[in-house]
Amino acid sequence: MTHDHDLELLPTAAQTEAALNPPAGRNGGDLVVETLHGLGASTVFGLPGQHALGMFDALRRSDLRYVGLRVENNAGFAADAYGRVTGEVAPLLLSTGPGALMSLAALQEAAAASAPVLAIGSQIPVAGLGGGRHGYLHELRDQQASFRDVVKSVHTVRTQSQIPSAIAAAWESALTAPHGPVWVEIPQDVLLAETTLPVVTAMDATPRELVPRPELTAVAADLLSRASRPVIIAGGGVVRSDASGKLVALAERLDAPVVTTFGGKGAFPWEHPLSLQSWMEDRHTTDLLEDADVLLVVGSGLGELSSNYHTFAPRGRVIQIEADAGKLESNHPALGIHADARLALSALLETVAERHDPSAPERVAALLSAVRERLDGQDLAFEREILGSVRAALPASSPSFWDMTILAYWAWSAWPGALHSAQGAGGLGYGFPAALGAAAADPSKPVLAVSGDGGAMYSIAELATAKQYNLPVTWLIVDDGGYGILREYMTDAFGEATATELSRPDFVALAESFGVTGVRTSPETLRDDLAKALAEPGPSVVVLPALLKMFAPTHLG
Repeated sequence: MTHDHDLELLPTAAQTEAALNPPAGRNGGDLVVETLHGLGASTVFGLPGQHALGMFDALRRSDLRYVGLRVENNAGFAADAYGRVTGEVAPLLLSTGPGALMSLAALQEAAAASAPVLAIGSQIPVAGLGGGRHGYLHELRDQQASFRDVVKSVHTVRTQSQIPSAIAAAWESALTAPHGPVWVEIPQDVLLAETTLPVVTAMDATPRELVPRPELTAVAADLLSRASRPVIIAGGGVVRSDASGKLVALAERLDAPVVTTFGGKGAFPWEHPLSLQSWMEDRHTTDLLEDADVLLVVGSGLGELSSNYHTFAPRGRVIQIEADAGKLESNHPALGIHADARLALSALLETVAERHDPSAPERVAALLSAVRERLDGQDLAFEREILGSVRAALPASSPSFWDMTILAYWAWSAWPGALHSAQGAGGLGYGFPAALGAAAADPSKPVLAVSGDGGAMYSIAELATAKQYNLPVTWLIVDDGGYGILREYMTDAFGEATATELSRPDFVALAESFGVTGVRTSPETLRDDLAKALAEPGPSVVVLPALLKMFAPTHLG
């Protein structure tokens, strides 16, 4: 007997005919790209290599759009950004050994930022697997082992029939909360061999929902309803789960001030009367959070930066909603709720009682005033003006991507709203290739990348990528002659800096050598020059020679 729900599993006549007579000239690489297409991918990033040529050959027989970068790590950063801005899986095609290993820093950042990157790498031929020393090109004893401590899950293929299932399982893993990078590896001969397997059609890799336990959300709702001084910390999990609207609704129902972590910027409106903004590295903010009798932490592990370098010591009851079980109560005892932020906030909104606290906006205003006074006393008007000029030049709908540079450290705290940076893992070179990935996702609006001169040198090769694909990315390079933040750290710690000063090229001339428009600006003309560059189609480079300072830390005393 055939039940109605079984009918969906029965192939149509056309599907049966296509399965029985697959087109000739396909190889294992075709199974890869067919599976990606069936799962809904439209764009892939990567860099070809000898063992991976089967996948790249198959790309020309597919509808997938390929964006090729010049360094594997940069391709990983581009895929990371594509995943962040779209919420979709970003496929990343890599070769074996050196090519694969070059992506590890980018995948570490994707893991720290919970970006859904699906890295598919090749392997040496099947006969060489197993740890023996066969002398194959690019051979590693255990290539998987290099990725296992970085990515969410590892998936190995040994036959062509395993390709669709392995990629679908990896896809589901990447999109199951918490999002993250995954690794699939396929031997060279499996990719190159002709295949008679049917064309891969629609695939199902629906991620599992991470639903909160109702008894825990009931306790959390009761604690929040009865709180005298509730405060909310909103982390990146709120942004990734598209839960900003629910966060605003909950904060307004509770009259609870909200501070966003650096990874959670954009989770709460910057100018909202309850917005404490993002001054996580400020002692005034730390004091206010410690004074809360109930502290709701949503989508954050309260790591080093979010805890003001672990000087934060909450005195009230902590409720922590976190999709990553490894982060749950890892730094502070809490009522731990292992759940997707959106689903948990929805549950709280259904049960929490409304409370009114007219003093909450006053406490927020007092906190922000205290932060301003602290900065006013440190002769930092120049840095604040530079950041203000960048913000004024960037269209409100345009995303920005920031490398590990002093201006980015300022932006973490002071930039009004959403941004993307490499603060999760902290590797250099993120800003420009990530911006390219975002521009590939939506080329209809300009994208801003911000780097220092040191970090920029990690990504110079990608000027060729920007030009080749005519991506609308404006790259602001703040040239201070070295690794500026390390110069400050070392000078503060040791009295002088070592190995921080750098020879560097004429960045404007270098950009022009790639056919990319370049301009040297000044603090006085930065806003206009940057706005003009962002308004022009295609890529551009704006170079600002400037020596910036950081605001004084508050965690050392």
